[in-house]
Amino acid sequence: MTGCLLSFFREAKIMQEPFSFQMAQHVKGIYHPGMMKWHYEHGLVIMACLEADPSLFSWAYGLYDPMIARDGSIVTYREGEFNLDQINPGRNLFTLYRKTGEQRFLDAARLLRSQLEHQPRTKSGIFWHKGIYPWQVWLDGQYMEGPFYAQYSQLTDDRKGMEDVVRQLKTTYRLLRDPESGLLYHAYDESRGMRWADEKTGLSPHFWGRAMGWYCMAVLDVLDYLPEGYSGREDLHAIIRSLIPSIRSVQDSESGMWYQVMDEGSRKGNYLETSATSMFVYTLLKAYRMGITNDPEDTKAATKAFEGMKIRYLDKDFCLGGICSVAGLGGNPYRDGSFRYYVGEKIATDDFKGIGPFILAALEVERAGTL
Repeated sequence: MTGCLLSFFREAKIMQEPFSFQMAQHVKGIYHPGMMKWHYEHGLVIMACLEADPSLFSWAYGLYDPMIARDGSIVTYREGEFNLDQINPGRNLFTLYRKTGEQRFLDAARLLRSQLEHQPRTKSGIFWHKGIYPWQVWLDGQYMEGPFYAQYSQLTDDRKGMEDVVRQLKTTYRLLRDPESGLLYHAYDESRGMRWADEKTGLSPHFWGRAMGWYCMAVLDVLDYLPEGYSGREDLHAIIRSLIPSIRSVQDSESGMWYQVMDEGSRKGNYLETSATSMFVYTLLKAYRMGITNDPEDTKAATKAFEGMKIRYLDKDFCLGGICSVAGLGGNPYRDGSFRYYVGEKIATDDFKGIGPFILAALEVERAGTL
């Protein structure tokens, strides 16, 4: 009888915990020290879990510990690859340094900042997405480096660095925005040399949901590190205000979610996708919380989307489905950016590119108190 009562009270306590907390516990249960790779989605999901449950710091430390040597070098990291994806896991280094005082974490952050110092740029001043993708700007890249770059600039009082971050976000918006729909294309090739790039505009052919989600989150997260009164803040506010109506215009009315290819709706093969939807929930609610927007309908749209994901893709064990495993452009085999390509990539369960944003979205829902 005592055992049954203890089990009952444990289950009751779990039910009382915030949803974000429960998702973080799910991640801890499937992701153990020794499993970490130095890649953006690993850094993202660890960051999200720490926000949901700060008591997971020891778990996060155990994941990062074997990745960072005493001299600050990072296992598997190669600066000369000029890969922006490798910058994002550096965001947790600031927390690790602040909590432990271990110099190696700050040295590792300096190493990543050194990459940005030498990162090749387009003629318009934006970082190449990777060394192997010359002259190319991907929306993804703005999230991979922007918030880290802004936080490092805040830490070192680097006003030029802050200006560079804001300038790149603004230029990306200007170059990749479709004036008709207001949505942002996935990528831009300044050289017009890639087969996926329009020969006149250099733009890729479609609006991929997660790419636009990355960009929106980048803008909002960068704002966390810009000083109050800094002129660039209002420029970024204006970008978010302009994007939100376009995002809401392609929201699925029934489920509240967003499609893999945003403007193609229920076209055969298209599907309601979890990572992009999570990012847009985060965008709508964080923008409202920060006072960038003031339309209560945004919070209703976000709440409906979050509920739609839970109903469609979350099971009783907190496993999350409906996540596009990967989507890129170029490379080998060649990814042509066509509709057929985007809807043909693998759909995964418990992929960190989906779980991380889902936890961040849950946190914003809980802060808003809309569920």
